[in-house]
Amino acid sequence: MNARQTVPVADSLDRRIISALQIDGRASWHRIAAALGEAERTVVRRGTRLLDSGQVRIGAMALHGRSTVVGVRCAPGQARMVASALARRPDCVFTHVLTGSPDCVAELLCPREQLASLVMDELPGLPGMVETFTLPVLRHIRTIREWHSGLLTEDEIAALAGPSEASVSPLSSPSPSPPPSTSSSVDGDVMPPGDMADELSRSDRLLLNALAEDGRCTYEELGRVAGVSEATARRRLGALRRDGRVRIRAVIEPALLGLPVEAVLRVRTTPARAEAVAAALADNVHVRYASFVTGEHQILVLAALPSESALYDFVTRAPWLRDVASVDTSLVLSSLKRGGMPARRGLD
Repeated sequence: MNARQTVPVADSLDRRIISALQIDGRASWHRIAAALGEAERTVVRRGTRLLDSGQVRIGAMALHGRSTVVGVRCAPGQARMVASALARRPDCVFTHVLTGSPDCVAELLCPREQLASLVMDELPGLPGMVETFTLPVLRHIRTIREWHSGLLTEDEIAALAGPSEASVSPLSSPSPSPPPSTSSSVDGDVMPPGDMADELSRSDRLLLNALAEDGRCTYEELGRVAGVSEATARRRLGALRRDGRVRIRAVIEPALLGLPVEAVLRVRTTPARAEAVAAALADNVHVRYASFVTGEHQILVLAALPSESALYDFVTRAPWLRDVASVDTSLVLSSLKRGGMPARRGLD
């Protein structure tokens, strides 16, 4: 199995720009510069470099069902093959190879009426699989889309998450071709209320396919791809985000923010204290993802920390542990998919 790749750590301003993109991946450089109190030319140059290098990617993911976490125990030497098969699924949000058991974990978007087929027909056919654990998500506490690294003030976050500046002119840039203004037309993505039965129109599917490749496509580009006007593309994307049909997200390696140690935690608590534990986890900057799931452990957590000693403190001394009965901790060895996007090195 390949070792985790070394990821360069960004400097303080780059990290703040990354954090801004985590809040709204379609925020214009003008809006980011104003929120951070930095020179627009500097933000344009640094932000463009981060995107062009692939260290930060902005993608869109259409939501077609409810989240289900799948853990797989694999035959010896087969963990990466199994994880690759999961990551290649178009309904897969993330896939990580882990220490311990299970050997890999993934989140899939599966309509509840198709869950039986997933569990009884599809997962047993995974090559190299020995045993699967299927844990439907009952409620998200925090998703990757809602996580950022705690580097921004509340005022900066409010400026980025507030209404977009629809009237802002295109960004100025030191480059010959100025970067496009990609302000979102909504305050932010929302979670869908449940399974979405309505099929998307052809133009909406084309729009989302373009966004999956580049979440910062201009509305002009989106309209051209979808065969609609720029105004219609803006209106349709706004509606899709408000309805929870699509989520725009910045996809990064946490190591870029100085958080190279990733772990998956399975947390057990008494039912009466589960909400208190969830609230404490939601307030912790190191928690990238947390959900209530079915099964023996009520809460699944993805965390990113600066060191293994920090992870030790997180699972033995942190305040959120007061109402916890047990924590099962696995290190993330390799990530094959994040935010619906394959890892930069590709799938073996």
